[in-house]
Amino acid sequence: MNYYKGKDILITGAAGGLGKLMAEKMGELGGKLILLDIDSDGLESVKIELLSKNIHVRTYTCDLSNRQNVYDVTRQIDRVDILINNAGFVTGKYILDAPDELIERTYQVNILSHFWLVKHFLPRMLERDSGHIVSIASAGGLAATPRMTDYCSSKFAAVGFDESLRLELRKKQSKVLTTIVCPYVIDTDLFAGAKSRFNFLLPILKKEYVVKRIIKAVAKGKRRLIMPRFVYTIFPLRLLPPPIQDFILDLLGVNRSMDEFVGRVGKT
Repeated sequence: MNYYKGKDILITGAAGGLGKLMAEKMGELGGKLILLDIDSDGLESVKIELLSKNIHVRTYTCDLSNRQNVYDVTRQIDRVDILINNAGFVTGKYILDAPDELIERTYQVNILSHFWLVKHFLPRMLERDSGHIVSIASAGGLAATPRMTDYCSSKFAAVGFDESLRLELRKKQSKVLTTIVCPYVIDTDLFAGAKSRFNFLLPILKKEYVVKRIIKAVAKGKRRLIMPRFVYTIFPLRLLPPPIQDFILDLLGVNRSMDEFVGRVGKT
């Protein structure tokens, strides 16, 4: 049975990038799409494109950095079977160069919006004892890099959010599932200029590949998806003294991956 067929799927940050591609692929699998983004023109373009393919889609302009706006929009949505917290925001600046308002926006979009969306939709999922909450985090939520203090710390928070939520649902003996997704750098405009020293270990990921893996993982009820597999080595690295961990990350080129970053500041 097709896991997505007939399910109401809400995707944030769906006007472009990963969110748009997920919407397209999940819609082709029979999902009924509910798309949120602050970019109303981009959303309308996506809507027209999906409707031309006979994909069921509704769109809502929503500023995820504004809690009240999130609640105002979600009150218009009756049911969600799969909630995909995909929207993200990146500055790519050293902490002393990052304006306060951009740091705050990074947190509002990358993690606080998860709270507002889950608080609204989870009660109904619990009533039905079914549902799936997907958090698109980052390998940067497992190991930090320079010029990403705000981004990485917000993604660390997203990883912790998923873990605690998973355990809360387990304690309730609920059948509502959670999935955390932690990809390495993806080839989007936002991360233009990001480099990998050893492509065979830490390749810059193609968004088509990432979406394919996400669709498969969610359908199988996989609780954690980390890409590429080499990123799993981060877990034992954390058992080492920080100087050794830092040396290894230097050797792998991770700590220099953002040195030539030129991606546009904004949403993912």
